[in-house]
Amino acid sequence: MAMLRLSQILPIVAVLGLAQPAQAWWDAGHMQIAYVAYKHLDAPVKDKVDALLRLNPDYTKWSAGAPDDRTAKLWAFVHAATWADDIKNADYHYTRDSVDSATAGQNIGYADHNQHAYWHFKDTNFSPDGTPLPTPDPVDIVTQLKLMIAALPASSGASDDVRSYDLVWMLHLVGDAHQPLHASTRYTRQIPNGDSGGNLEMVIPATGETIALHAYWDAMFGGYDSPFGAVFDADDKGGISHLTVNDTSAQIVDPQSWIDESAQLAQQYGFAAPVSTGDNAVLLTREYETNVRNIARSQAALAAARLAKLINDALK
Repeated sequence: MAMLRLSQILPIVAVLGLAQPAQAWWDAGHMQIAYVAYKHLDAPVKDKVDALLRLNPDYTKWSAGAPDDRTAKLWAFVHAATWADDIKNADYHYTRDSVDSATAGQNIGYADHNQHAYWHFKDTNFSPDGTPLPTPDPVDIVTQLKLMIAALPASSGASDDVRSYDLVWMLHLVGDAHQPLHASTRYTRQIPNGDSGGNLEMVIPATGETIALHAYWDAMFGGYDSPFGAVFDADDKGGISHLTVNDTSAQIVDPQSWIDESAQLAQQYGFAAPVSTGDNAVLLTREYETNVRNIARSQAALAAARLAKLINDALK
């Protein structure tokens, strides 16, 4: 695959306000992506989306405090984008299951009380030094997104329960697929069993803390956010709602293509120097951090555009 220059990445999304602090793929990032996608849904589609989201047991919590029905529908959509992570919380009593379990690739709706943590990524395994690579997992973000995209239209024959469950997962997984370190795991002589998508390398950004490389990327938009805060941040000067997405790129709705793009970004920029090939903490350069901020914003805006297209196409 041809290497991408950063100058080729940024035209995908015109990045504005580079001096603005970037805020990401934790709750804040997923909510902002969902909000920008919601802004581009057709009006009849918004009503269909809300009817499906009401089947989720957390709907009342998602829309709590909204001043009117229109805002309640928006907040529910935005907050729903965090549900796939929320169910990892012990309060939900969901089981932490394994990718090799018999139920790993099922799509049965809310009767499924497994966390499916392995649905959040697809590791495109690579090694810069010839370290042996394992066989890829049979179930991942791509296999499940394809099932969910196919089931979402009413014409699919899937129950509304399954369609609701799939929609809520899609709101989250489309964002995950555009986070480069959800798409690649590196194997080196120092880390022969793989780095779990950058979770085993430690970095020190300009803020001074020591943090896992994966978490550093995840934190580009900040930590927990409310729907109100996500709307404010996305619409604020320099927010991702102001970024212009390349129309051709926005039309790509194949999850494997998204992962291929993200994996290339991870391998070219995510694991670039000064990131170590071992687990020792390294001080990040200004160039590295600038590249990460620009890529994160571009990828989030692109994810929002593609999410909106998927939903509009399925529910029009």
